[in-house]
Amino acid sequence: MSEERTEEPQAAVATEERPEAPEVPSGAPPVAADGQDSAIPATPPSPAPAALAAPSAAPVTPPAAGEPDEDFLASMARGGNVQALKEGDVVRGVVVHVDREGVLVDVGTKSEGLIPPHEMTRDMSRSGPNAVQVGQPIDVYVLNIDDEEGQLILSKRRADFEKAWDQIIEAHQQQTTITAEVTDRVKGGLVVDLGIRGFVPASHVGTGKVRNLEKYIGETLPLKVIEVDRDRRKVVLSHKNATEEEREAQRKETLATLAEGQVREGVVRRITDYGAFVDIGGVDGLLHISEMSWTRIKHPSDVLKVGDELQVMVLKTNLDQGRISLGLRQILPDPWTQARDKYNPGDVVHGTVTRLVPFGAFVQLDGGIEGIVPNNELTSRRISKPDEVVQVGDHVEVKVVELRPEERRMTLSIRQALEEKEYGEYESYGRDATADQVTIGEMVEFEEEDEE
Repeated sequence: MSEERTEEPQAAVATEERPEAPEVPSGAPPVAADGQDSAIPATPPSPAPAALAAPSAAPVTPPAAGEPDEDFLASMARGGNVQALKEGDVVRGVVVHVDREGVLVDVGTKSEGLIPPHEMTRDMSRSGPNAVQVGQPIDVYVLNIDDEEGQLILSKRRADFEKAWDQIIEAHQQQTTITAEVTDRVKGGLVVDLGIRGFVPASHVGTGKVRNLEKYIGETLPLKVIEVDRDRRKVVLSHKNATEEEREAQRKETLATLAEGQVREGVVRRITDYGAFVDIGGVDGLLHISEMSWTRIKHPSDVLKVGDELQVMVLKTNLDQGRISLGLRQILPDPWTQARDKYNPGDVVHGTVTRLVPFGAFVQLDGGIEGIVPNNELTSRRISKPDEVVQVGDHVEVKVVELRPEERRMTLSIRQALEEKEYGEYESYGRDATADQVTIGEMVEFEEEDEE
């Protein structure tokens, strides 16, 4: 985004309006200044001193652009806003004509001022003249009060630029929050469009520890002005300060209404080995790894990542110590409620070994539930450790020995599944062998009969 530069105002062109001569009745001879008849017209009197001159009507400020006010337009028609203009002034006028040559604006002078198309907007991709309508109030900057054709030349683009600076300076003085769109990622931070170029250092983006700044391009951010220098065209802003202020307001509101059992919208702010901290409205709560899923997970990062939006249940609060416990699995379907309909004792199913313990191995089945395979059900031979037979990640075939969904327990057996499979293969082999014997016998008998 190119940086606008404001030109130094040129010296104003002095103008002196001479009052019109008083009307003289038809046929009457000219009257001299001393009251004697004269063939020479009287010299017009000097203009009245400024202190004695009739005051001009006070300017009428219209509402927002695009909503013309009848009182304002009537005042303009009466010449209520007539004033001496000089180059560099920012004044308000009314659009009276729009065409390809530009926009004519009544600013209360004897003739309308012209806004050339290239002085309508900084964004040249937009159609300048078509950005306004006849009758619309508009702020303009006086570029030239006497060009070669004797016409007042105005600029909406420059007026917007000057207004932007005024708003930024005011926001800095009053420490108010403003918003701006991120237009680019540069070394050290972000560039934002405030009507002028603004810079947000990387240390003031988000929490100040954001690595991927490119994701903010195109977003509109709340910002605080932390440094402004109009002479050097420098504006430095902070997204971090603005969000902290907003977060503090949210925090007070959240704490006033927080209660156990509530389901809240949250955003993952930080992940640790034992859980994740979730922002539920200006307040961080801990979502422990054991409360993330009905099934066992190795690390919180297997389920969540920073920036994820999710719903969580408030399990416990201790506001005196600043602790809030959250749960995710409580609002997810419980696979154990469907286990009795899905599995029955005697079923042979497939699963994956998820962890090993001294007394056996846990196997996760389809649906997420885990069952235990005791050491004596791992194999028919005697073993001291489960890793003598299986390893984590092994895909195994198991037989459901016992199912107790109300206790969230299931006992499985690799040994019985293997024996049942071997027994099935033996029976199949026996049937095939019998069939082969009969066939051979028949063939021998057929050969003997053939020899006779």
